[in-house]
Amino acid sequence: MAKVKTTFFCQNCGAQYAKWQGQCNACKSWNTIVEEVVQVPKKGDWKTSNNSQSKRASKPLKISEIDSSQTPRLKTSDKELNRVLGGGIVSGSLILLGGEPGIGKSTLMLQLALKLTCKTLYISGEESQKQIKLRAQRIAPNSPHCYILTETNTQKIFKQIEALDPDILVVDSIQTLQSDFLEASAGSVSQIKQSTTELMKFAKETATPVILIGHITKEGSIAGPKILEHMVDTVLQFEGDRNHVFRILRAHKNRFGSTHEIGIYEMQGDGLREVQNPSELLISNKEASLSGNAIAVTLEGMRPLLVEVQALVSSAVYGTPQRSATGFNAKRLNMLLAVLEKRAGFRLGAKDVFLNITGGIRVDDPAIDLAVVAAILSSNEDAALTKNYCFAAEVGLSGEIRPVQRIEQRIMEAEKLGFEAIFIAKNNKFSLKPKRIQIQLLGKIEELLNFI
Repeated sequence: MAKVKTTFFCQNCGAQYAKWQGQCNACKSWNTIVEEVVQVPKKGDWKTSNNSQSKRASKPLKISEIDSSQTPRLKTSDKELNRVLGGGIVSGSLILLGGEPGIGKSTLMLQLALKLTCKTLYISGEESQKQIKLRAQRIAPNSPHCYILTETNTQKIFKQIEALDPDILVVDSIQTLQSDFLEASAGSVSQIKQSTTELMKFAKETATPVILIGHITKEGSIAGPKILEHMVDTVLQFEGDRNHVFRILRAHKNRFGSTHEIGIYEMQGDGLREVQNPSELLISNKEASLSGNAIAVTLEGMRPLLVEVQALVSSAVYGTPQRSATGFNAKRLNMLLAVLEKRAGFRLGAKDVFLNITGGIRVDDPAIDLAVVAAILSSNEDAALTKNYCFAAEVGLSGEIRPVQRIEQRIMEAEKLGFEAIFIAKNNKFSLKPKRIQIQLLGKIEELLNFI
């Protein structure tokens, strides 16, 4: 009888050790190292059917002989997903979707499976077929191409795949799968690695796209070994606040397209709805003019967005003034307050400052700086800004207004939504000559005070 081989894995980050120790050297977590049984998978762990042949070359080819024609993509009915993936799902690709519990990962993938016109197999290791049917009735209950399988054993799953021969495969989730070739429990590092390897081999040999749903850790990274993200072709992250209706789909890795695109969804009772023009939803159409509100033209990936920035400046009741920011970097807020104190002469050191980006989204674009400054000054002076003004510029430490990238896209988006004026840096170079929006050029932060 062959000797059983064991090794030690950190269940938090996937680091491997020869012997047990209390703390992981990689992620510094305590008591997360567990012994797992490791066996070499038997030959023929997954066999393709007799009719299927490998799509890959079986011998070395000169680079000049390789066919460079573009791989055909599977277009889905979800335009937001198509945009994030770079135009659609590539044949034989392995896609990993991660996100917090309850954010809508399973709903998004079930919605995709129900609306595709090709044969789709949705494998669930977390819900029963009746539970999935109840959710499907809210989305598209009469889909003739979607098949549901509730199974966690990979060998039994591949038997059903050979019998059904689906065009696309969805696995919910990779942490629930378990292979017979390993004695470790489901969700362990070695089981995740083995199950993903088998699915990757299946995807590449049959040119069938496979979408994996993955759990995340409390730090926000995808649970399991880091090699999981290296093995797949695309890593998608589904983000958002469960208290808000908006969800953002980002690509952290994409071998077949850009990682700068995002998709925006709105959670409704009948599933996730694509948001084609998020700027109109992120800006409140209020009748009364209120102080402390400013509109910023930002970029999320390659898409320009207009978001509303709200600020509240009030006298500090306690000894230490409070600085609170929602959806914006708190350290950058402190920096902008220091610039206002030093360059513009405003005494904000003894006042509470609260900042909020509406819609529950988080913005890291430095072009939002000017809108943040305008909202703070508006609240401090209790003077409302003109309703149809928007801002797109970065603020430097010396109080200068700095240019930002892709300013023409920002101007066109603001003009499309009916804004009358946009404030940008005077050093921003652009050749656009808009007809319905006025461009205000600013050099220093003091010049902004004339408009407030």
